[in-house]
Amino acid sequence: MFGYINVNRKELSKENMDIYQSYYCGLCHALKQDSGIKGQMFLNYDMTFLILLLTGLYELEEETREFVCPLHPGKKKTERINEATRYAAEMNVLLAYHNLEDDWRDDKAYAKRAISQMIKKDFKRIVEKYPRQARALETYMEKLIACEKKKEYNLDLIAGLTGEMLGEIFAWKEDIWADEMRCLGFYMGKFIYLMDAYEDLDKDEKNKKYNPFSQFRAENKDDYETISKLILTSMMSECAKSFERLPILLHADIMRNILYSGVWSKYELIQLKKKKRRKTR
Repeated sequence: MFGYINVNRKELSKENMDIYQSYYCGLCHALKQDSGIKGQMFLNYDMTFLILLLTGLYELEEETREFVCPLHPGKKKTERINEATRYAAEMNVLLAYHNLEDDWRDDKAYAKRAISQMIKKDFKRIVEKYPRQARALETYMEKLIACEKKKEYNLDLIAGLTGEMLGEIFAWKEDIWADEMRCLGFYMGKFIYLMDAYEDLDKDEKNKKYNPFSQFRAENKDDYETISKLILTSMMSECAKSFERLPILLHADIMRNILYSGVWSKYELIQLKKKKRRKTR
């Protein structure tokens, strides 16, 4: 379910791209510090948005340093690390563990099961440190599994499960911003779930696997693409409204790039793939 919350690189200045990349590099370093090299396996851009969001909202002090990346040794890189970086790294491990276990349950993916066992010790440590977020994830997986077993086709209901879970992760602290952060995370979570299901629909139907969009497409053959885009747009619109209500100035232009443009990069890629398939028929 990762890979949907990213920047639109074409519309971001070099200065802002460097800042964004420095938080990403900081996340990579924090994952290595907390969980070793195996933690870096779960590095993704989605959690970089959360770091930017929490950094801007709480105006956190951060450490900045230059380093040489083993994967890109040609040029020195910059990393930024603060409290939000470490929190996002730990949430990254929580999410990764549950995703790996879910893949094991669904597909008996032995390799993913082995990786989940490698990070189980780190997972348990984080569960003890963040019991509220851990409970939200556990409850989410239980409800999601139940919905998938009974083939739930209510898009709002099943996407709302991911929204509730991500809302708890976005609500880092129980303070005056908690409700708004839950709201932002809720709609972003719904968007992520729906975009993931939308992208996988053809593959899932080919493999005769459950997908909540299957019945929806069958019932809206002529307008399926239009209505799907409207649903996704509505989710991200609510998410953006929530962001705009927060008093964030630091890196706000980078986050607006993500919310108003970057999140649609994968959608546009899906449309390009569909066009190519139609041309080859």
